[in-house]
Amino acid sequence: MKTKVAIIGAGPAGLTAGYLLSKEEVDVTVLEADPVYVGGISRTVTYKGFHFDIGGHRFFSKSKAVEDLWTEILPNDMLARPRSSRIFYGGKFFSYPLKPFEALLKLGIFKSVLCVLSWMKARFFPVRNPRNFEEWVSNQFGKRLFNTFFKSYTEKVWGMSCKEISADWAAQRIKGLSLGSAIKNALFPQRYNGDRTKVIKTLINSFRYPRRGPGMMWEACAEKMKALGGKLEMGCKVTRCSCDEVSGSWTVEYIDRQGDSRTIEAEHIISSAPMRELVCGLTPPVGERTKRAAESLKYRDFLTVMLILKDRRMFDDNWIYIHDPSVKVGRVQNFRSWSPEMVPDSDKVCYGLEYFCFEHDGLWDSSDTDLIELAKRELIQIGLAREGDFVDGCVVRQKKAYPVYDDDYARHVATIRQELEDRYPNLHLVGRNGMHKYNNQDHAMMTAMLCVENILADAKLYDLWQVNGDAEYHEAGPAVTEETICAGLRLVPTRVVAAPELAPEG
Repeated sequence: MKTKVAIIGAGPAGLTAGYLLSKEEVDVTVLEADPVYVGGISRTVTYKGFHFDIGGHRFFSKSKAVEDLWTEILPNDMLARPRSSRIFYGGKFFSYPLKPFEALLKLGIFKSVLCVLSWMKARFFPVRNPRNFEEWVSNQFGKRLFNTFFKSYTEKVWGMSCKEISADWAAQRIKGLSLGSAIKNALFPQRYNGDRTKVIKTLINSFRYPRRGPGMMWEACAEKMKALGGKLEMGCKVTRCSCDEVSGSWTVEYIDRQGDSRTIEAEHIISSAPMRELVCGLTPPVGERTKRAAESLKYRDFLTVMLILKDRRMFDDNWIYIHDPSVKVGRVQNFRSWSPEMVPDSDKVCYGLEYFCFEHDGLWDSSDTDLIELAKRELIQIGLAREGDFVDGCVVRQKKAYPVYDDDYARHVATIRQELEDRYPNLHLVGRNGMHKYNNQDHAMMTAMLCVENILADAKLYDLWQVNGDAEYHEAGPAVTEETICAGLRLVPTRVVAAPELAPEG
C-alpha cells in the first residue's frame, strides 16, 4: 500500500517535497491556500502582460543538488543574469555589496577617515558574543558604516530597532561578509571555479533566473508533480490537523475553494504553513506553554506597488535598496533587469516599490490608489522617474513574508520543536515560515529534500533544523549508509556527525 503524505503549502519547499515524493510513487496531496498562484512568495504575478517577482529571487545555491533540481524542473528556460544592486543614501547611489573605495570617496574624506577608524576599533575591540543585529554588523563593518548603510534600511524592513533584532538574522543573511572581505573582493574579485562552497553568496555577481520569473519554476514543478500522480488542491484553507496518537496517522481538515469542508487521511504531514497557525490548529492540542510560544511568534508583511512607466533608462540594477529615511519605500526592483521577458513592451519599464509593514497598519490598509500615488511621489523624489512618465500601476500584498527574529524567537521555536518532535513524529516542518527560520529559497528546498529522504527511509536520517546558509546539514544518527542518501545530496552538504541539542527551555 502506498504511503500517503499531505503537504500544506505549494511554495518552494512544499512543491519540492511533492515532486520528489511523486517520483517515488508516494501518494501526495498538496493543499495551497492561494486560489491562483503556486510558489508562495516565490510566485510570479501577472498584470496586463507584465510579470512581477514578489520579493526578488536569485537562483544561485552552494548546493549542487538544488542547482541540479532547478535544471531538471526547468531545463530550457533559465537565463544567466548579471547581478547588479545599489544603495540609495543621502541623495547618492552606492554599489552593493559595498565597494569600499567608491563608498569612502562618495562619503567624503572626513567621513571616510572616521569610518575606517571606526572599523579598526571594531577589529581590535569587538563586542564579544554579539546578541543583536547592531552589535553583529558593527563588529563586521564598524559603528559608523553600520549607521550609514545598515541601520535605516533594516529598521524600515522590520519595523523595530536594530537592538531588538537577533544577531542570528544578520549571521544568516550576510554571513562571511565584512569590510575586510569586501575590500579583498574589490582588489581580487571572486572567480567561480566550480566550488560553490567557497563563494560568499552576498558577493555573487551572476545568477540564473527563469525567463518569466520565479513562478515559472514552481508552475513547472507543480505540473511535473501532477503528471506523476501527485494532487494539487488550490484555494484550500487548512483548519485542523488531527493526529491519532496510537497509530500516528493524520486527518487533515480543510475548506476547499467552493467553501465545502473536506478531509484527507495521511501517514505524514509536511508543513510549510506559518508555524504559529499550524501549532494552534493541532489536535490533540499542544500544551499551554507551547501554545503561548506559538502565539508569541511574529511576522513582517509587505506590499509591492508595481508601476509601469515610459522607458527613460533611469537605472538597470536588479534592485536598489533605499536607505534614505525621508521616504517609506524600502527597495525598488527593475523587472526588465531580472529578465527582458518580464516586460512585454520595449518602450516601457516596470518597477516594483516594496513597502514593509504589518498587516492592518496604516500602509497595509491604504487604498491601492493612495499607495500608487505614494509610490509615484517617492520614485520622483529618489530621482528614478519624472512627472509624466507613469502609465499604469497595481498593488500586491504579501502576508507573513518574513519571520521576525526578535530576542525571544529562538526560545519560542525551541519550545515548539520539543513538543512537536516528542508527540508528533510524523509531522515535518519545512521552509521559511514552516520552521520560522529565515531560509532562502534554496535552503527551503534543501529542508524539503532531506525531509523526503527521511520519509522514504522511514527514519530520521537528517536533522532538517541544521540546514543553514552554507547548505550544511547534520545527520541525526552516528552512521548513515551511502545507499540511503541520494547521489545528488552526497555532492553538496558537509557532513557533521552530531547535531547540537535543542535550546534549553525557560
